[in-house]
Amino acid sequence: MVSANREMVVFCFDTLVAHYNSEEAPPPAFDGGQHPLFVTWKKALNGSEPRLRGCIGTLEARCLINGFKDYALTSALRDRRFPPIQAKELPYLECTVSVLTDYETALHYLDWEVGKHGIIIEFTDPDYNTRRSATYLPEVAAHEGWTNIETIDSLMRKAGYNGTITESLRKRIHLTRYQSTLCTMHYRDYADYVKTSRGAAPAIAGSKHGNH
Repeated sequence: MVSANREMVVFCFDTLVAHYNSEEAPPPAFDGGQHPLFVTWKKALNGSEPRLRGCIGTLEARCLINGFKDYALTSALRDRRFPPIQAKELPYLECTVSVLTDYETALHYLDWEVGKHGIIIEFTDPDYNTRRSATYLPEVAAHEGWTNIETIDSLMRKAGYNGTITESLRKRIHLTRYQSTLCTMHYRDYADYVKTSRGAAPAIAGSKHGNH
């Protein structure tokens, strides 16, 4: 089974740095393979708790190399919740890659474990008679300190449902649970990795941070 690893995070940073430099990223140091994946960028300023800066991925299996190449940029530049990440923010960034595995159909909406499972919910919005769906990665509920029901209710809102959440509506949810492996790296660790393996720190065009 493929697990998230450091080389995948390095490739995401390489892809973003290459974008700012209008270059091609160096080839990745991990094998392909087909898996659903997510890329998450967070920004940590002055030792504060890292704050989300972008998170986008796919619940469909993708070739990991093309997938990380696409989603490293999509999550950094096109997450509608945030302005695009700028080159000057690179030194403060932390990147997490998630490789998703073990998809299972849950028996009911509470048939999953906080901290272990990510969840995908699908349901019909009774007000508009439209299908809605959304997902939370496994770490979200635990990080927020939510119970199963709080997570479900929050996810229904994320899916765009604005009506009253009732127990009968929750019971009609189709829930898929999954697991993931994660790997996280801060920019300074990435810079050290590049310096060690390639002999020079990453340089960013038009940025004074290249040699830090």
